[in-house]
Amino acid sequence: MNALPSIPEPWLRGTLTNIAAMPRAVLHALELAEEDLKKWCAQLSVAELNAQPHGLPSVAFQLRHIARSIDRLLTYAEGNALSTDQLAALRDESSASASPESLFAELSSAMERGSQRVRALAKSDLEQPRSVGKKALPTTLGGLLVHVADHTQRHVGQAITTAKILLAERH
Repeated sequence: MNALPSIPEPWLRGTLTNIAAMPRAVLHALELAEEDLKKWCAQLSVAELNAQPHGLPSVAFQLRHIARSIDRLLTYAEGNALSTDQLAALRDESSASASPESLFAELSSAMERGSQRVRALAKSDLEQPRSVGKKALPTTLGGLLVHVADHTQRHVGQAITTAKILLAERH
């Protein structure tokens, strides 16, 4: 399929050295996520982006979910509750129609905004208590930042696996 990249992954590029290690790792994970999604998913057609091969969630869903969950998780990290707009966007993640342009524009925008927000939180006390969701489940600022990276990478893997199935079905 695609050749391996000629440059190392973001965490091996010696970048962002002015940011503490843990927030830097989150930023590198977001950077890698966007690179990998563009590499594997940008070549899909509109039909392929919205397809659900073998009952899997569509790549379009995964891209929207990644973008919007970063926003939601960072809202909690900032100590805030979700807005009605964020809740409406959550309900719309499974929408069946999506163009590549709109999906990748939303993803790029979310990654840029998310990176700015992580940078703003980077010098904060990572042990600050935070809560998540209507049930106000307990965590910390650091726990949320790590989960931003973890959750994003989990869905990137799902999107890429689905994309690879779709690309293999072309032949």
